[in-house]
Amino acid sequence: MAISQVQKKPQLNIESITWGELTWVNIEKPTANETRYLAEHYPFHPLDLDDVLSRIQRPKIDEYEDYLFLVFHFPVYQKARRVLASSQLSVFIGEKYLITLHSGELKPLVKLFRECQIDEESPPEYLGSGSGFLLYRILDRLVDYCLPILNKVMDNIEEVEDDIFADQRKDTVRAISMLRRDIISFRRIIWPMRAVIGSLEPRVRRFISKDMSVYFGDMIDHMDKIWDALDEYKEIIEGLSATYDSLSSNRTNEVVRILTIIATILLPITVVASIYGMNIPLPFQETEYSFLYVVLIMAVIIGGILYFFRRIRVI
Repeated sequence: MAISQVQKKPQLNIESITWGELTWVNIEKPTANETRYLAEHYPFHPLDLDDVLSRIQRPKIDEYEDYLFLVFHFPVYQKARRVLASSQLSVFIGEKYLITLHSGELKPLVKLFRECQIDEESPPEYLGSGSGFLLYRILDRLVDYCLPILNKVMDNIEEVEDDIFADQRKDTVRAISMLRRDIISFRRIIWPMRAVIGSLEPRVRRFISKDMSVYFGDMIDHMDKIWDALDEYKEIIEGLSATYDSLSSNRTNEVVRILTIIATILLPITVVASIYGMNIPLPFQETEYSFLYVVLIMAVIIGGILYFFRRIRVI
């Protein structure tokens, strides 16, 4: 009967689980010490070990005679910074081992490893069908983890949409800009991943004890679904941005229209007041009702202007 063993390397951030002949080595926040350990115990190319420590490595598959080196990027939402960022997962897969190196931000991966450590029934389920099957289960969880993030983006879009049409425009420009930034970041992460995951199944077939083409095809469908949703969200946020600009422009035009009407009304009144403020003889100036006459003249002018605006449907 196969035996499950859980080990932690002293003074190294390395944990491992062994079931039968397969060992899953998990390394969180890898440093030069961990890569040096891997170089001493596995036949990995030095450039691959350098790529493990690189934060700007693009998703890829490097194929060797005895193993594959894979780099994946998955989105994580950083609540403190309120930004969608990319988290790198590096994988070495061979016939009898699977090595995962990551920053610890990918919660499904961390949870799966802890599950295999604690639950005695998990190692045979996940490690019992070869390293390729274990890789599929890890990637499947991480791809599914993208869906709640996608739903969160959609919820934010709907909230911004409600604010726009409810005339609650405070910080709306900032909210739209943040959503556009998150969608662009999400698309930048998913686009190269589609090609990597799409070409993964033929490469890892030699490390799987059963046919997994249907399962990998389902995972590819999920990636396509995420990409299609991001395309839709991109169009929605661009439409909301244009709608907000249009509403803001209309509101500005309305304010300018009202101010123009007020200025047009006040202009002839100001002229009348200026004329009667001159030190020259003027009609009705010598009577005791001169002030009322001036007010009456102003009222007639105001009424005429308002009637004119009403006829041309300005107001």
